[in-house]
Amino acid sequence: MPTLTLPVFTTEGGATLYEVPVAYETWGTLDADKRNVLVVCHALTGNAHVDEWWGPFLGPGRPFDTDRFFVICLNIAESPYGSISALSTNPATGQPYGASLPPFTIRDTVALHKAALDQLGIQQIKLAFGGSMGGMQVLEWSFYGDFVEALAIVAVGGRHSPWCIGWSEAQRQAIYADPNWNDGHYAPDVPPAAGLAAARMMGMVSYRSHDSFVERFRRDRMDDQPGQPFSIESYLRYQGQKLVDRFDANCYVDLTLQMDTHDVARGRGAYADVLRAITQPTLIMGIDSDILYPLTEQKELANHLPHAEFRLLTSLHGHDAFLIEFDQMCDALQPWMDRHVMPTLPSPVAAY
Repeated sequence: MPTLTLPVFTTEGGATLYEVPVAYETWGTLDADKRNVLVVCHALTGNAHVDEWWGPFLGPGRPFDTDRFFVICLNIAESPYGSISALSTNPATGQPYGASLPPFTIRDTVALHKAALDQLGIQQIKLAFGGSMGGMQVLEWSFYGDFVEALAIVAVGGRHSPWCIGWSEAQRQAIYADPNWNDGHYAPDVPPAAGLAAARMMGMVSYRSHDSFVERFRRDRMDDQPGQPFSIESYLRYQGQKLVDRFDANCYVDLTLQMDTHDVARGRGAYADVLRAITQPTLIMGIDSDILYPLTEQKELANHLPHAEFRLLTSLHGHDAFLIEFDQMCDALQPWMDRHVMPTLPSPVAAY
């Protein structure tokens, strides 16, 4: 995956970091004026490989039309997939930052990505699009004015609710309770694996819905496994171990804390007034079975943003439907983009 390095970056909290990596992936061709850019923002444990998790959106004739757009996804700060994180080397010490990495906010991640796009010479974003934590980033992109022409978000609100913060804190406490946690100062070969697995299992419950679990698992048991666990138990254990195999506990804690900073009105004024100041055309999609970011949050955004359109996604699958219901999302996104996001065909330049 391509990675660029920013010489210096200062967080909202005033921490100055040097030699800051930003990983990213691209598709399509950047046009001569560097304005046919579509930014895709990924979610909590995702990465910059849009083709792996939103593949049906990507390619000629699809919403992320690679014949028309230069599509770029940048890895978020504090993620273990290439951008600055607890796993990155601190140039001052030559060792990984670990628990010493200064905290990032959603605004910091977007500022980091803006600096990366500046380094690439990008002059305008035609569309910023993301779901869940990616949608938080999209809302922050709106405050870059004319640099961002249009917005599309799925399954998120304008601020992290006490409900969501509670889910995040319960997951963090599971990690903290692991005897290997050691306040984040653990050896790479002795991570708090049990705590991270438990945290992921909690998260997986919040990402789905009652009806989704009933339909998929019922009260079936796994007769071929020791103790004959319920199918849902086996599934959650599998998902916990799967995350342990690919993720880092410090990164998970840091990212959940970053999500908790999400509030577009923080330091900007009254919440409704701040939302009314977001003037870009905006598509807002909400999922009827989402218990984590319920429809009331998307409808609140749609009611306050002056140029917003709301589309309902119907699904059994809860919050995770933003990674499942591709046909519904494409059906909502494509005609909206045809009206609001129309770049000229690119004049090829050297691709990044």
